[in-house]
Amino acid sequence: QLVESGGGLVQPGGSLRLSCTASGVTFDFYTVGWFRQAPGKEREAVSCINSRDGITHYADSVKGRFTISRDNSKNTVYLQMNSLKPEDTAVYYCAADPMLYAETMPQERDFGSWGPGTQVTVSS
Repeated sequence: QLVESGGGLVQPGGSLRLSCTASGVTFDFYTVGWFRQAPGKEREAVSCINSRDGITHYADSVKGRFTISRDNSKNTVYLQMNSLKPEDTAVYYCAADPMLYAETMPQERDFGSWGPGTQVTVSS
């Protein structure tokens, strides 16, 4: 089971850190991704971190602003979001899969487990 937290309302230029915490599994073996879905738009991949080697991937729209990391001792993956823009407003979801090794940004269908999502709103 995955649960996201850390969403909220932030002004443009601000920061938020999202957390994705797993229960009932050893998160070390899972590749974890962050996705987001804005109103009226399709869900899109934001970032991903592999289980074996910690290799990361980022969407072009967030490169240089977002950082994904993991703390396996806490069964948690983080998404640090800096320099937030109004267009970052969306529901953010984490997803995980023990069989996935992502050589490029993965797609939704590559993940077997999903969290319920957390709302991020960037507005003044």
